[in-house]
Amino acid sequence: MIHRSIGAVSHGILDYALAILLLAAPSVVGFAGIQARWAYIFGGVLLLMAILTRYPLGIIRVVGLGIHGFVELLLALCLIAAPWYGNFARGVLSRNFYVMLGLLMLVLWFITDFRGVRGRVSGGS
Repeated sequence: MIHRSIGAVSHGILDYALAILLLAAPSVVGFAGIQARWAYIFGGVLLLMAILTRYPLGIIRVVGLGIHGFVELLLALCLIAAPWYGNFARGVLSRNFYVMLGLLMLVLWFITDFRGVRGRVSGGS
């Protein structure tokens, strides 16, 4: 059985950190072309979800946690598959960056206590 030990605040901090990492990657790591575009898209989606989710670090709080979790799972799987779909799997740095970040997001998804988060967060701001 999976131990879901990450709470709402920790999950929110990691969401924002991963979004910033993705958005900064093209400049910091030197991604160009499709690698950069996908980093901006994935980072933007993750940042938007963090801002819109009903949890303590959400700003607008209109997206439920079920939707947040589903989108995060899809993002993780897309990050893992991106090097092959984007045809840049031969680039070791970019391939490893996307795969490792996707795996990290998958682990975060698996260990987050979404039920506990639902019980602690009110629907309002």
